[in-house]
Amino acid sequence: MRTTRLPYVTFHEEPAEAEVVSHRLLLRGGYVKKVAGGLYDFLPLGTRVLRKIEAVIRREMDSAGAFEILMPALQPAELWQVTDRWDKYGKELFRLQDRHDRSFALGPTHEEVVTDLAKGLIRSYRQLPVTFYQIQTKFRDEMRPRFGLMRGREFVMKDAYSFARSTSEGAECYRAMQDAYFRIFSRLGLSIRMVEADTGMIGGSSSHEFMVLAPSGEDTVVFCPSCSWASNVELAGDATHCPSCQALLERTTAIEVGHVFDLGQRYSLPMEAGFLDPDGRESLYHMGCYGIGVSRLLAAAIEQSHDENGIIWPLAMAPWSLCVLPLGGKDPDLSAKADRLAELIEDRFSEETLIDDREARPGVKFADADLCGFPLQVILGERNLREDKAEVKNRKTGERHLLSVSHLTEWIGDFLGRSSALVDTMILDR
Repeated sequence: MRTTRLPYVTFHEEPAEAEVVSHRLLLRGGYVKKVAGGLYDFLPLGTRVLRKIEAVIRREMDSAGAFEILMPALQPAELWQVTDRWDKYGKELFRLQDRHDRSFALGPTHEEVVTDLAKGLIRSYRQLPVTFYQIQTKFRDEMRPRFGLMRGREFVMKDAYSFARSTSEGAECYRAMQDAYFRIFSRLGLSIRMVEADTGMIGGSSSHEFMVLAPSGEDTVVFCPSCSWASNVELAGDATHCPSCQALLERTTAIEVGHVFDLGQRYSLPMEAGFLDPDGRESLYHMGCYGIGVSRLLAAAIEQSHDENGIIWPLAMAPWSLCVLPLGGKDPDLSAKADRLAELIEDRFSEETLIDDREARPGVKFADADLCGFPLQVILGERNLREDKAEVKNRKTGERHLLSVSHLTEWIGDFLGRSSALVDTMILDR
């Protein structure tokens, strides 16, 4: 991809409306554009990041045996009334009426709809357990949308729902989704903690939140430095010692990016949703639900990984892994050599390469590459090209490598492969 063909623009002045780093950098880097309070356009760069996150989620959900579906965002009130959530959910539920005066909601979540789906689809114990998931736009009528993508009125979410024959089988589904979540966040390059949490308006017997640790997080996590126990502050209360090992607890700020719930029969009971057991008797599903804030992950990743110059994307989330910077100059032969080398890199890493072919000063190109957070910058300047060399900068570490042109694509391929292998090793070691 060439920047001269890419409809985006960067801004180096600070947006007055932005309250947190991620909001500021997403606006400045041309990733999103505000439409109204809590509503954003995802521009080409932002959409590429969304699609990369979704690809990682689909890979791990499919590997865990879940089936992708797509349910309507518009949900009939009757389903919510059966479970008593129509009135109890609160003002955050977008309620509306159609031309026939029938009541609907724009879904913030889909427990009722998916339970109704399973009720007509899964009738035998032989079909269980089963997990469905979708990646879809959700809606929440926030009283005060803020912090950009972290608390909006419209957002992209992955929500999954498991149906099992028993409490023990439901617990196995719950653990399988927890494991899938750890793999997802590891592949995305995020440092997270799983913490015990309240079940809130979703309900059920237990829940856990997945938190990205970040200084600007809205939530507070209470954790034990000696063991794996952790909790959100609401559930931990005034506790000062770990309930598992009695060590002194510590606190840190974090951003919730995922939440899993053991629902039990919270929805299957009022909706009379179940299956025939081996004796031909009606039994109710034991359910679980599992959410990931896909669009919120853009903000959370930036809050966790940035510097004074801009975003530092994890490799798996970056819109492009490589940003090639031909710097131009007065020598037409060297400029042509830079163009050929850029094309060679693009041919080898086509889906991951952005070539900044603008007629702009080197300083402008460097500043935009740092602001947008591309993991590798390949710098093609006249001085190095005269000696058949090119410079590669690692955005995360700041390390620079001067490489011969003949070994450049091999080095880049090795770097990308090493990064992927490191993530796989971390997942296996967990």
